[in-house]
Amino acid sequence: MDNPLHSRMVFRVSAQNMQQDQDILAEETPVALVYNGISHVVLMATPQDLPQLARGFSLSEGIVARSSEIYDIEVHSVCDGIEVRLEIAAARFAALKERRRHLSGRTGCGLCGIDSLAAVRPAAQTVTRCGTLNPIDIQTTLLEFDRHQPLREQAGSVHAAAWVSGGKILAAFEDVGRHNALDKLIGCGSGKAWNWQQGFALISSRASYEMVAKAAAAGIGCIVAVSAPTALAVRLAENAGITLIGFARANKFTVYTHPQFIEAV
Repeated sequence: MDNPLHSRMVFRVSAQNMQQDQDILAEETPVALVYNGISHVVLMATPQDLPQLARGFSLSEGIVARSSEIYDIEVHSVCDGIEVRLEIAAARFAALKERRRHLSGRTGCGLCGIDSLAAVRPAAQTVTRCGTLNPIDIQTTLLEFDRHQPLREQAGSVHAAAWVSGGKILAAFEDVGRHNALDKLIGCGSGKAWNWQQGFALISSRASYEMVAKAAAAGIGCIVAVSAPTALAVRLAENAGITLIGFARANKFTVYTHPQFIEAV
């Protein structure tokens, strides 16, 4: 259950023939996050780096305010998937029980479990900014990004999120869900006390509003997306003080919000 890849026999078909071959697929596993003994959410995720996923999700969704409010994380394989059991501060658990609802997170949907349109209204805390970003750092790390995505290289169908600081990729995480990949990155960074203002989050996916909201919750000042942002994501980033970059390539990119934090070239 903890293997992120699965091997399967397939048939390759062309105009000339059909032949048997081996293919590698990315696993998509139900992962339940259990807080102080109560299951809160089920995510469909790649079954690796699950403590980082649980920590990052807890922070980006406001279940805890800081990493120190998570006392313990244990990963258990069960018959239907994987349980990640977290022990959190009593005050945070009491608040979670107040708002608790069962939801099912899916890889392409950020609204599963939302029970009213009012609950969709986007809001993000304002990020305190300092310093600027060098466009050269963005361009050079994009050239290295592929080397940090071994699951995509073997199986495809996964997203990646990396943290870049000082012109170097410090860590990268992959998952079938783009939100999960970012949560894994946030979970890792919170444990390492990264300065979210001295660098940027590089993501292989589009920049949806949920990605911006999670970044804002963590205090990340800049998001660089390989694909496009949505209009809602741009509005949210503008209000949150986040520099949002899309269509990032090694030789060009588009700055949608707060260009004053990008150094002139």
